[in-house]
Amino acid sequence: MDLDKTDRALLLALQKDGRASIANLAEAVSLTETPCARRLKRLEAEGYIDSYRTLLSRTALGLGVLAFAYVRFGVHARELSDRFEREIQAIPRVVSCHNVSGSADYLLQVVARDMDDYGVFMRDVLRALPGVTSVESMFSMREVKRDVGLPLL
Repeated sequence: MDLDKTDRALLLALQKDGRASIANLAEAVSLTETPCARRLKRLEAEGYIDSYRTLLSRTALGLGVLAFAYVRFGVHARELSDRFEREIQAIPRVVSCHNVSGSADYLLQVVARDMDDYGVFMRDVLRALPGVTSVESMFSMREVKRDVGLPLL
């Protein structure tokens, strides 16, 4: 189903504030509460809304390091990549993992308390994962733009 102007406005309002009440959402998209609630339920049912969540502060949680790790495999066997992907799901400090094209096989986004903590994680966890032959890390010096939601093109 195509999204109309009101659906798009509702989705944008939710991306800005996932805890907004139906009353506030209705006001933001110029609807009354009942039609707004019906639209929201329909958007959820049709899969436009994956989930609701809260973004936590890395700083408040003492996670001062944000690293991007390029992971490379020496052997590209399906069973190795399947096992790697299963194991990476269970590692909380890996906040995202993408199978990518180019010189690396995976791109991970990893958080750590400090550089020492990251170094121990690299040595004891990341390099020990199945299939991993090399890891190249880059560190965020400053976050310029945080996940602000998807554009509605």
